[in-house]
Amino acid sequence: MDVDAVVLDVDGVVVDVADSYRRTVVETVADCHGVAFDRSVIQPFKDAGGFNNDWVLTDALALYALAREVGYDADVESFADAIADAGGGLSGAREVLRRDLGEDTAAEIEDRWDPDRLRDVFQQRYLGAALYRDLEGGDPDSEFSGYIHDEPVLIDEETIAALRERAALGILTGRPAAEAEIALDRAGLDVPADHRFTMDDWTAGKPDPAALLTLAERFDAQRVAFAGDTLDDVRTAVNADEADAERTYYGVGVLTGGLSGEAGRAAFGDEGAEAVVADVTELPALLSE
Repeated sequence: MDVDAVVLDVDGVVVDVADSYRRTVVETVADCHGVAFDRSVIQPFKDAGGFNNDWVLTDALALYALAREVGYDADVESFADAIADAGGGLSGAREVLRRDLGEDTAAEIEDRWDPDRLRDVFQQRYLGAALYRDLEGGDPDSEFSGYIHDEPVLIDEETIAALRERAALGILTGRPAAEAEIALDRAGLDVPADHRFTMDDWTAGKPDPAALLTLAERFDAQRVAFAGDTLDDVRTAVNADEADAERTYYGVGVLTGGLSGEAGRAAFGDEGAEAVVADVTELPALLSE
């Protein structure tokens, strides 16, 4: 690919979050609702779309746990497929439960659902006590160490240098800005504030293309590659390409998140990925020098 700019997702591309964010999702639901899910339940939600924000994913999984208590018998894959058909995201999850359980039962479930508490437990578990005090300004329930410290770096200095030789480098992530900064620092990836988008910078989230379109404008780039580990990342590039007739956008799937193997390659391809790489270190070889 001949590109002027390369934009990277953080989770599953720059750092591995299997033992941090994904672990936190299921453990938060277990803490709040006493239901223990395997981490494998997360990928169907990610594939459904609209769950780039792991707080939102936690909310949907909590609703599913509460629904099961009142007899909802759909498995996670079926629930996620129904969410996708309903437009994805938390609004899709709520619509599915209203449709399948009725308005009254769905309302009773939502009365027991506490997104604020879920978010607070999530942040305590993910950040740990010290960072929770610093970033959230609260008093944690315990002195938990936090999973943010258990994120292996997936990118290396050689890859960063090779990408910079070929194109301008940007970041587009669903992380809050402070958490993105921590991950980028650990990876040795210095990206100016105006060349990155985080949760704090735009509310729509992926696969809305607005952030990617804005980065392309800031780079004054005509051809942009966006590499991410979820289908919503590729959908973001596809949506940007449809929205911007003056530029070309390429989605690149990275198989170090929840998607892997030939099935992962096929799933990315079905969403319009220009290419799929095993990990981010293969990305420079796709780009013309």
